[in-house]
Amino acid sequence: MNHPVKKALPKPILCLILIGASLAAHADLVMGIFPRRPISVTYRYFKPLADQLSRHLGEPVTLAIPRDFQTFWHGVLAGRYDIVHYNQYHYIVSHKLLGYRILVTNIEYGSRNISGVLMVKKGKHITKLEDLRGKTIIFGGGRQAMASYIAPTMMLKRAGLVAGKDYQERFANNPPSAVIAVYTGIADAGGSGNVVLQMKSVRSHIDTSKIHPVAVSTPFIHLAWAVHPRVDAKKAMRIRRFMLSLSSNTKGRAILHAAALNGFYPATDKDFDKVRRIVEYALGEKY
Repeated sequence: MNHPVKKALPKPILCLILIGASLAAHADLVMGIFPRRPISVTYRYFKPLADQLSRHLGEPVTLAIPRDFQTFWHGVLAGRYDIVHYNQYHYIVSHKLLGYRILVTNIEYGSRNISGVLMVKKGKHITKLEDLRGKTIIFGGGRQAMASYIAPTMMLKRAGLVAGKDYQERFANNPPSAVIAVYTGIADAGGSGNVVLQMKSVRSHIDTSKIHPVAVSTPFIHLAWAVHPRVDAKKAMRIRRFMLSLSSNTKGRAILHAAALNGFYPATDKDFDKVRRIVEYALGEKY
């Protein structure tokens, strides 16, 4: 099996990046946020969290928001982020291969879980997965997107559909863009997380009542927050306690509200075992 780390960058460049990351001295704590939403929206959502964490720790916390999933993943591989918010696939890969440690996971729209969804526009006469044979499916974020690509691919595979043979793959920069592309007719169906239709960035652009799911995956644990191995255990615990405390006070709830979150869940690595099984079935990768 070819690990994503080996596929992401040519080997000599990857080696140089990893060596350089291990030697780098970080003046600030860098909080990397994966590009689930447009950059400007992501910055507005998470700047209050970074600012308050900075005050709590007594040291600068800088936001880093890459333009796309590939750039973000290169940043993970290069060790650019001390604290990182990413999807479940990113976590299990970076945990096994690079030693990232889980802090917490999101609670969104009242749930600790999320599902992958394949969505279509009403009136397309697509009511089941088999109806996607010969169609074009657009996935939000790329082949590392857990809810938007990996979970939908699992469902398609279970239905006997194979990419390139039974349907054509296309990719959008992020899940909201994939759903909007389905609405505007760029693709016949789209892969995204089940929470995407509730996002303001989607609801402000399209009539979400005209989009409906063809299939919804089994739920799995929500999006992860982890720390790089260089962050010592004591500091990691301080960050974790801070994040878990936000839902218990007025200022913290305002920070969560700004990020469209209800709170954080104190996850452990074992909570990702279902994710590992989905990834193994969909991609043939074992972590």
